[in-house]
Amino acid sequence: MATKKAASAKKSKPTAAKKQTTTKVTTVKAAATTTKSSAKTAASSKGQLMTTALVAEFIGTFVLAAVALSIQGNAFFMGFALVAIVLMIGALSGAHVNPLITVGAWVTRKISGKRALGYVVAQALGAMLALVVMTSYANLAQVDEQAMMMGGQQALFTVTPVTGETESVWYIFFAEMIGAVLFAFAVSAALRMKKDRTAQALTVGLGLFVALAIAGGAAVFAQAHAIVNPALALSLQAVEFPVHDIFSIVVYIVAPILGGALGFFLYDLLRGPETSVEEAIE
Repeated sequence: MATKKAASAKKSKPTAAKKQTTTKVTTVKAAATTTKSSAKTAASSKGQLMTTALVAEFIGTFVLAAVALSIQGNAFFMGFALVAIVLMIGALSGAHVNPLITVGAWVTRKISGKRALGYVVAQALGAMLALVVMTSYANLAQVDEQAMMMGGQQALFTVTPVTGETESVWYIFFAEMIGAVLFAFAVSAALRMKKDRTAQALTVGLGLFVALAIAGGAAVFAQAHAIVNPALALSLQAVEFPVHDIFSIVVYIVAPILGGALGFFLYDLLRGPETSVEEAIE
């Protein structure tokens, strides 16, 4: 009897080992499946957040461009309009609504190249849609006798494109660049204020006010306007397509983008790169 029990015990050991091995394999497979499922969920969530951010940039730039077209680009109202925009969409995208800020954030490695490209495209489309919508309303408006004499059109704020024949063209170039440096510096500072959205919005909005006041004041002496936003340069028709003169692109697109990069670099040099835009909008 003892011999039979021992034989039975020996036979049961391999079976237990097989069960243990099967359990381990099943557990590993389940863990792998869970990991894949988590990765897919994370990728889907990241894609949804990116889409949300692009839509937010589109809407924010549309609003800013519509304000610029309506109130003649007044620095005071532009600044407070931007405060409202940052409060509305800051938590969704960081509220760049300006290619110079997006490029500045990208070159200082605060956002990825994919996000930067998407933002710039969304901003350009938002600004152009604002021009189409506001022009349509202006064509229907008959506000006063003067507007009726003009053919029933209410004039929107536009900026005359700069040409190579424009006097003091390089003064306008440096006015745009200085304004962009100041504005990018303010935005870079605001990125450190992610715990206080109100302070962040005020810093960005007042930063734009200061930038437009200084750049605009300098540009006036050259009988021109300062925009300090390449996307708005499209809606204000300072840059037209097809391009007939490269100077309008140099002044209203290249200059502010260079200034934006310099502003971000300058702030990082003084403070150190601490916060990314992705972190700021979380």
